Amino acid sequence: MSRHVVRLDRIRSHWGDTLRVAGSLTMGTVRAYDLIRMLSADGRSTGLGEVFAHYGRIFKTLHLLQFLHDEGYRRMIGTQLNVQEARHRLARKIAFGNRGQLRQRYREGMEDQLGALGLALNAVVWWNSLYLNAAVTQLREQGFPVTDEMCARLLPIAYEHINFLGRYAFTRADTSGALRPFHEVSANAG
Repeated sequence: MSRHVVRLDRIRSHWGDTLRVAGSLTMGTVRAYDLIRMLSADGRSTGLGEVFAHYGRIFKTLHLLQFLHDEGYRRMIGTQLNVQEARHRLARKIAFGNRGQLRQRYREGMEDQLGALGLALNAVVWWNSLYLNAAVTQLREQGFPVTDEMCARLLPIAYEHINFLGRYAFTRADTSGALRPFHEVSANAG
């Protein structure tokens, strides 16, 4: 399954150097960019870069062994991947005109696009979180047994209720803090 071997002898022989690099990063005396340049030259790893690769393989191996052995761990990883994929779907839906691609050629333009996309994503998640919380509160007040386990499965990443086409007016918010009322469900809906 693995194509690489962990060379513990290389890790041991350069252990002091790896600690100095970790300390320099932690203390901020070296920039990550400079460190990456130091760990590779002409697209190939330097000696110290290979040591870090071998050290990383230890944790990759432990992760793979746990993934193969522990069904709960696999389920947790799958859940996290599903949440991340849902977030990506929402981002693609928000940025549908460019199909989620960054079109600016200059760095600041890309940063602006990413910032705007992040702001819109956060606004959707915030809005959904407010209403999910209100819905859970209302259900509990009505006597429905909403458990913490149920709430743990709620994700504020849904977007079916959002109109991504059209015009939007950004006016001063209602300062009363009141949310819009929920739609009433008819008895024969279902």
